[in-house]
Amino acid sequence: MKVFNTMTRTKEELVPITAGEIRMYSCGVTVYDLSHVGHAKMMIVFDVIARYLRFAGYRVTFVRNFTDIEDKIIRRANQEGVPAREISERYIAAFREDIAALGVQAPEVEPKATDHVPEMIALIERLVSGGYAYVVDGDVYFEVRRFPAYGKLSGKNLDELLAGARVDVDERKRDPRDFALWKAAKPVAQAEAVTHKPFARYWVHNGFVNMGKDKMSKSLGNTLTIRDIVKRHDPEALRLWILGTHYRHLLEWSDERVEEAARALARLTRVVDDAASLGAPAAAVPAAFAGFAARFTAAMDDDFNTPQALGVLFEFARALSDARDRGLGALEARADFVAGVGELVRLGRVLGLLRRGVEAGGPPAAVERLVAERTDARARRDWRRSDELRADIQRLGWLVEDTPGGPRLTRKSG
Repeated sequence: MKVFNTMTRTKEELVPITAGEIRMYSCGVTVYDLSHVGHAKMMIVFDVIARYLRFAGYRVTFVRNFTDIEDKIIRRANQEGVPAREISERYIAAFREDIAALGVQAPEVEPKATDHVPEMIALIERLVSGGYAYVVDGDVYFEVRRFPAYGKLSGKNLDELLAGARVDVDERKRDPRDFALWKAAKPVAQAEAVTHKPFARYWVHNGFVNMGKDKMSKSLGNTLTIRDIVKRHDPEALRLWILGTHYRHLLEWSDERVEEAARALARLTRVVDDAASLGAPAAAVPAAFAGFAARFTAAMDDDFNTPQALGVLFEFARALSDARDRGLGALEARADFVAGVGELVRLGRVLGLLRRGVEAGGPPAAVERLVAERTDARARRDWRRSDELRADIQRLGWLVEDTPGGPRLTRKSG
């Protein structure tokens, strides 16, 4: 498996620090407003990466944070006359609801910035004592020139960064490139200056989503929220549209392209519906369909090349359609067709597609993790969090019932 490493600008073989185990961290959102389609792309991209790593046999620990204290949150709280925590919790709940609608699985860990303030203070104290940061009027700044490797991820040296520095910089800084540590920016420099070890072995960045020629941005007022999109489009069609372009490439928003993706998705779901109506017994994947999984894997092993992987899925669906059109009168033909469709669904779900297809017996791992978290919340008598997690589980299509023997899950009907 090869991954394009932003740090080295090359594709590199993925070699975990611990054999068979991947520890994966993805930036989350700053929770002061509803999430938009740019966030949707980022969440879907890293959801698929985590799904595929698990599919490939790795034990994955996926961490995605919430920035729940920041100037924008405080500004909005002041505008509404409410505590900042009320703003952040409101939009954390909205974020979870929105990405669940997109089929994005919950990570293993979702830390909030406010839950780790003592650790932040301890880290900043180490930076100050190590000479990498300084205090001015109570503010703490990271001193860029003291960390020679600064800029290696962006590919810019310190002189280039100085040339791009803002004119109206804070004159209290020793250098215009220095930044406030409480802004949660430039985590590479902060972590590596403290530990003197690489923060991560592989860096993966997704391309932006543009509205026309402009980058989508709340500051520009040209955002399209996830919940507005899912009112107009099938969430799986949105996912298919996003994955139809390589994750590192730029996307330009287009309702027409998402509608085209919906029509393409229908070609996949049609064969799944046909198989569901047959009720044929399970069988091994026949030789005629056995090669698609290897081709799908080869595409995904090449820096998570979802456009090529989707091409394999659609070719697979055409082969299944041809088999259906040749006739499914014989029991063996029906069994082969159903087995082939089962394989199509298995591969499609690596990309978060065909979630409403031929269902497996038990709940998905994401639901099980939410149930475990809810059990912990109930043990702590955190009834509010327990109710939030129950709602999250329901949005993923399951009902949870508390029994003397523990939680019991049943699939939602309809």
